[in-house]
Amino acid sequence: MTLAPERSADLYPTRTVEPVLTPRQDPVVWSSPAAGGPIVPTDLAAYERDGFLTVDQLITPDEVERFRAELERLSADPSVRADERSVIEPKSEEIRSIFEVHKLSEVFASLVDDPRVLDRARQILGSEVYVHQSRVNVKPGFGASGFYWHSDFETWHAEDGLPRMRAVSISIALTENLDTNGGLMIMPGSHKTFVGCAGETPEDNYRQSLKRQELGTPSPRALRSLADEHGIKLFTGKAGSATMFDCNCMHGSGDNITPYPRSNVFIVFNSVENAAEEPFAAPGRRPEFIGARDFTPVGA
Repeated sequence: MTLAPERSADLYPTRTVEPVLTPRQDPVVWSSPAAGGPIVPTDLAAYERDGFLTVDQLITPDEVERFRAELERLSADPSVRADERSVIEPKSEEIRSIFEVHKLSEVFASLVDDPRVLDRARQILGSEVYVHQSRVNVKPGFGASGFYWHSDFETWHAEDGLPRMRAVSISIALTENLDTNGGLMIMPGSHKTFVGCAGETPEDNYRQSLKRQELGTPSPRALRSLADEHGIKLFTGKAGSATMFDCNCMHGSGDNITPYPRSNVFIVFNSVENAAEEPFAAPGRRPEFIGARDFTPVGA
């Protein structure tokens, strides 16, 4: 008889009756200083302190145009719109996000094993990595909805079963990020505290949360405490710039009511030593296009 694998201890309780604040139990940077990599020591130290790292020009203008054209092609494809991996904006009924985009598009797949992206993820996580999630986010002008404050890890732990904080996200801008068009906001240093959220996860919660996240969002009291302690950083930058941030950063973005669109491609790398288990606070797994169950290392 084959026994089920032993379940990891739940270091980060959430979806409870009352919200719980838990000090981070995991490293932020998992590699040793001697390991080397594309991130210089001063930037790596800043990532450990703040939870994020910015790159002014990760991809070239020609590459930006290539990715932008591919995004337009995907968004105009009726079969992509009808695919369950596409999330439709409630107000405009335009495409808001396309998940598992590295499997839908060879163009976007090229980013996953691009050394400019992959080697940074390996350096931060100190291991081989796999793609836990990929997507393109589209924020057209004139009313595209924002994303409320949240920690990605809270959802990935509760609903996907990631046991530890050993994942990193990279967001690459395909349009200019202005201070007015719904850009990414992060509370620097917030990754050092896990904010458990109140409430019980219903069946298939992802169907609602991908359009408008309500469960898994911190209480106003917790958000005020974090903001008072850490402040809020708004990211701006030209198309081709990028932000890498820790899975437990408290982040969000506002609505885009300007005429200027904001689009980005978003890749989540998780350590192969942190493979997803059963969800810690949900009745069942989310679909694999949201939380991967193929833990094959990138490049294997």
